[in-house]
Amino acid sequence: MLVDTHCHLAAAAFADDRDAVLAAAAAASVSAIVVPAVDVASFTAVHACCQRYPGCVAAYGIHPLAVQHASDADLGHLQKWLQQLPAGSDRPVAIGEIGLDLFIADPALDRQEHFFIEQLKIARACDLPVLLHVRRAVDRVLKQLRRIRVRGGIAHAFNGSRQQADEFIKLGFKLGFGGAMTYSGSTRIRRLAASLPLQAIVLETDAPDMPPAWLAGGEECARRVAADRCLVGRPARHGCRRSGRRDFGQRARSSASVAFDWPIGYVSA
Repeated sequence: MLVDTHCHLAAAAFADDRDAVLAAAAAASVSAIVVPAVDVASFTAVHACCQRYPGCVAAYGIHPLAVQHASDADLGHLQKWLQQLPAGSDRPVAIGEIGLDLFIADPALDRQEHFFIEQLKIARACDLPVLLHVRRAVDRVLKQLRRIRVRGGIAHAFNGSRQQADEFIKLGFKLGFGGAMTYSGSTRIRRLAASLPLQAIVLETDAPDMPPAWLAGGEECARRVAADRCLVGRPARHGCRRSGRRDFGQRARSSASVAFDWPIGYVSA
């Protein structure tokens, strides 16, 4: 069975076919999906999605691209939201999606870093892993993670160097790989996924934002990793499954009542 460690299933893009998407995922052996929020306005939709669909578990946070329209009151709302959720199936498995994005024009870095730092503090206080957005900002993200130690998590859509990957691993993080690595020009990412310890990588779709080259779904991403690692007849899903479980681990199991008895990040086999 597979775990999609990053899917925006609660997004409006899935409003018309969410049931069909879940059915297709189940048919492709996807047994669990981590559904991250992007701003406080999305918290309710993420919660409702995870309540409706067995195997879906929530992460709540403010995305770096949403901070321009956020306020410190939203950070307070995040804290209160986490506090009001009862123990058990309603509990999130992580804080996310949070981080930094230096790809966009005029990224308002000081504002992004303020929200990132404050959400790391919330994750630390709640003893939750984090789902990280690190686009063109890996070193700056690592700097804050060294300052504010959290319970690990996933560097989602990782596209950094081997040295940067090793730094995340030292801090207890997994590296997320998905649709981007399936394109013909993505040889560097594929070499990295092939060379990292299997227990350090996890699979994700980032749907609806990052489709694979052939639009065939997560199982194909697992096969791509397996082929690059020469795991003939043994899809990388086996090691990846364990990673996803290990990273969101015990928290995920109790909060979702699914086979998510790991911390955030592997795909099971």
